[in-house]
Amino acid sequence: MAELTALESLIEMGFPRGRAEKALALTGNQGIEAAMDWMMELVAQKQREREEREEREALERERQRRRQGQELSAARQRLQEGEMRRAAEERRREKAEELAARQRVREKIERDKAERAKKYGGSVGSQPTPPATEPGPVPSSPSQEPPSKREYDQCRIQVRLPDGTSLTQTFRAREQLAAVRLYVELHRGEEPGGGQDPVQLLSGFPRRAFSEADMERPLQELGLVPSAVLIVAKKCPS
Repeated sequence: MAELTALESLIEMGFPRGRAEKALALTGNQGIEAAMDWMMELVAQKQREREEREEREALERERQRRRQGQELSAARQRLQEGEMRRAAEERRREKAEELAARQRVREKIERDKAERAKKYGGSVGSQPTPPATEPGPVPSSPSQEPPSKREYDQCRIQVRLPDGTSLTQTFRAREQLAAVRLYVELHRGEEPGGGQDPVQLLSGFPRRAFSEADMERPLQELGLVPSAVLIVAKKCPS
């Protein structure tokens, strides 16, 4: 009868019947106080277990956050390294293309020289000799001209096209004028040997039309160093 009273008292206090019966049984039916102590200890133990579980989960989330941060940092570094490699490859490719373009210009100049030699039946090297006396101002200022020729090894040429646009490129001072003409033909979209009219190069001021013989002469010898402005006009076919 006493056990029933203890169980009913626990139920009236709001404890579940099954938990109250278990508490009384595990405490040896020593009364309500012992059963309540057992149940309160059970609640406290579950609370500690929940707190420990939450702490472990928080630590795991922190580890995952740090791991994800490290992975993201490594991914950024790989991306930057990849971009740097691509930029270096692009610079190498552009340099190779520029060297190849200059080689094509040199080859085209040599082919033009060979074709003119074959067409006129003479030595190409003998053509530039007659106009060699053409630049008259050279002897009149010996104290200024020779140093300038030795000082500059590059020449910046601006070429004005018939449509109003212009091209600007740097050439070596010892390159022939034919290299400038070929550069203009290539960048005007004209394919060599494609049937287009050849171009005529004119000096800006004083106005002067350059001949085929002038094409074999270096830019330095033609007085176009360190910079000059040339004008392109259509050359009438002969």
